[in-house]
Amino acid sequence: MEKLIFKNLDELSEIKGKQLPIGEWYTVTQQMINDFANATLDKQWIHIDEEKAAKYSPTKTTIAHGFMSVSMLSELISKQFEVKSVTMGLNYGLNKVRFPSPVPVNSELRLISSVKKIEDFNNGKKLTFDCVIEVKGQEKPACVAEFIFVLFE
Repeated sequence: MEKLIFKNLDELSEIKGKQLPIGEWYTVTQQMINDFANATLDKQWIHIDEEKAAKYSPTKTTIAHGFMSVSMLSELISKQFEVKSVTMGLNYGLNKVRFPSPVPVNSELRLISSVKKIEDFNNGKKLTFDCVIEVKGQEKPACVAEFIFVLFE
């Protein structure tokens, strides 16, 4: 499915309750994991020590941080739709987040999401998304979240 394009926030109401276009696959590299570890100061060996992970980890490799997956939601959603009149978007928060499956380094992920709710919000709209980040070849997803985002005109 192609990215959805809307002229303004009024047009956006037509996606309420609908699935957005399925995201493209992207690869989680060790460099991305290391950069996230440095940014968050979460430097557990399971994320950054490739030798130790190969020896002791159940996955036999490093894994991405769960919070790394959830932190990518706003960027991944921005690839699914666009509102031309929007001047700014803000992460508003999360209602529910779970990390059912690890993300081994070099895994491919993609986002599947739908718009659960659209509400008026101070010269803008507050959108609640149901999000699932899939891991290619794994039965369970990497992340399941209810994500809230605000768009302003």
